[in-house]
Amino acid sequence: MRSLPDSRILVVDDEPRLRCVLRSMLSALGFVVADAENGETAIERVREEKFDLILLDVNMPGLDGLETCRAIRERSDVSIIMLTVRGRSQDKIEALDAGADGYVTKPFDVNELLARIRATLRRAPVSAHTESRVLKLDGLEINFHERQARVDGSITRLTPTEVNLLHYFVTHPNSALPHDAILQAVWGPDYGGEVEYLRVYVNQLRKKIEPDPSLPRFILTEPWLGYRFALPEHPAEDGTGSRSSAP
Repeated sequence: MRSLPDSRILVVDDEPRLRCVLRSMLSALGFVVADAENGETAIERVREEKFDLILLDVNMPGLDGLETCRAIRERSDVSIIMLTVRGRSQDKIEALDAGADGYVTKPFDVNELLARIRATLRRAPVSAHTESRVLKLDGLEINFHERQARVDGSITRLTPTEVNLLHYFVTHPNSALPHDAILQAVWGPDYGGEVEYLRVYVNQLRKKIEPDPSLPRFILTEPWLGYRFALPEHPAEDGTGSRSSAP
């Protein structure tokens, strides 16, 4: 992974003054910064250039931030932090559901924004440090290296954050995991109270890995505490004569 100061960041906001402030601040810290005034331009820049992180405003005229996020997610795994309006919880949930890795509310504290940027950039892809890359359960196959889940023969692509969350679950099987422990392990030490992150991402994962998301077999809710990943003692054989195990 490239060092944080060399990371490339795209700032997407229709407010010229905010773009200028963020570009100046992040450039002064050593980041390589580009900007776009709308969603259409952002999509074009992502198509033409490589970025490590995108700061994306939710409320923009034309193609709004949510639509832009979904369009970018269709072609890129770049990290995305959404900038949302304070007090609008629905904005936050919709941002995560659109594929964002996190959000910061406006007006934001500069130190909080920088902490979120650094935490997001520090997250190494699971496939880079996963020894056992394929987990096979009853009707489910998870390929961490390829970031794919296969349920009864149907293949679904996983986002980097979904892979990291799933990896944490399967490496702590059959244990009741508190919300704050999951958040700090997956999103970073500056997180802990953002339970809506988990609700949205667990819902997304259930849709992708559970045969029946309404009756989950693998990702189980621990009321008032967190979640538990139900892993059988003897996972299915991987087809090579050896048994797959949690990464």
